[in-house]
Amino acid sequence: MASLANTTAGAVAGARKISNGKPIPFISSKSLSFPSFRPSISSLKPLIPTKFSSLSPLQCSPNPSPSTSPPSLKSRLRNGETLYGIFLLSFSPTLAEIVAFSGYDFVVIDMEHGPGGIHESLQMLRSVATTNTPAIIRLPESSAVWAKKALDLGPQGIMFPMIDSPKDAKKAVSYCRFPPNGIRGSAHTVVRAANYGINEGYLSNYKEDLLIMCQVETVDGVKKVEEIAAVEGVDCIQMGPLDLSASLGYLWDPGHKKVREMLRTAEKEVLKSDRKDGGAFLAGFAMPHDPPEALGKRGYHMVSGAIDVGLFRNAAVEDVRKFKISLNADSNDSDDDKDSDEKYWSE
Repeated sequence: MASLANTTAGAVAGARKISNGKPIPFISSKSLSFPSFRPSISSLKPLIPTKFSSLSPLQCSPNPSPSTSPPSLKSRLRNGETLYGIFLLSFSPTLAEIVAFSGYDFVVIDMEHGPGGIHESLQMLRSVATTNTPAIIRLPESSAVWAKKALDLGPQGIMFPMIDSPKDAKKAVSYCRFPPNGIRGSAHTVVRAANYGINEGYLSNYKEDLLIMCQVETVDGVKKVEEIAAVEGVDCIQMGPLDLSASLGYLWDPGHKKVREMLRTAEKEVLKSDRKDGGAFLAGFAMPHDPPEALGKRGYHMVSGAIDVGLFRNAAVEDVRKFKISLNADSNDSDDDKDSDEKYWSE
C-alpha cells in the first residue's frame, strides 16, 4: 500500500510539470467553473416540428382518444352482443398474445387459480393490449387490497369470487369506487389505469368504463342471486359450476341433475332482472357436459369456453396419442408384409 501511495504521489507531481520544466497549476474539480444552462421552451421551439409546437403534452400523447378506442365490454353488452372469452391461467405472455390475435372478445386473467400475482398480471395486460383485447382480472379473494392493486393496473373488468349475499356484493362495489362512494385508495395521478396520470378524465369515466362481476358459486349465493344481481354497481353475475357442485356435495360430478337444476334456477333469476333498471348480465363458464353453444342458447351474455392451460394440455395429449397410434399402425403393417412374404415363399 505504501509503494502504491508513493507511485500515485509521484504521478501527481509529474503531472504538474510540462516538458520545459515549468510548473503548471494543478486543476481540481473545485477549480472548474461552468456557466449554468437552463434551456427555456422558447429556445427549444426551433427543434420542434411546426405542427406539434402549439400542442400541449396531453394533446401530443400517443394514447388513443376515446373516439378512436374500441367500444368497452359494458357498452357492447348494453348493445345486446353475446361475448365469447377465455381464461388465462398460465400467465404466459406468449400464450396471452396468441389468444389476443385469435379474436376472443375478452380474456380473464385468473389470479384466483393461476400462479401469477399483480406483477405477472401487468405483463399479461401488456400482451393483450397490442390488439386492444379487453381484459378482466379475477381476484384471489374479495378484498379491498386485492381490488385496489388490480384496478390500478387498468383492466376493463374485475371479478370477485365467492359472493354469497347482497352485503358481499355491496362491499365488492365499494372496493372499486373512490370516496365518498367507496373505499378504494387513490393514486390516479401515477397508476397505469389513468395512463400514469396523463389521462385527466380518468376520475370522470372510471365508473362507467369498469365492468364489475360477482361470482355466484355456492348454494347460499344462488338463494340470494336475485338480490345480488340487483345491487347497484354490479354489472354481471358470473356463475361458478364447479364450486357450486362442491357446495351441493357433487364435486366429482358437476353434471349431476341437482347441480344442473340449481344452476338453471340461478340463471333464470338473473335473466329476469331488468338491466335497464339496475339488473345484471349473465356470464358463465362452459363445461364438458355443458358446451359454450348451450350457454349461448340459454341466454348467457358472456361465455368463457376455454382455458389456455386446458387448450395446450388437450393439444399435447392428442399429439402424443396420434403418434403412438401411428407406431402401432406401422407395426401392424410390418406384420402384414411379413405374412405376405411368408405366404409368397411358401407357394
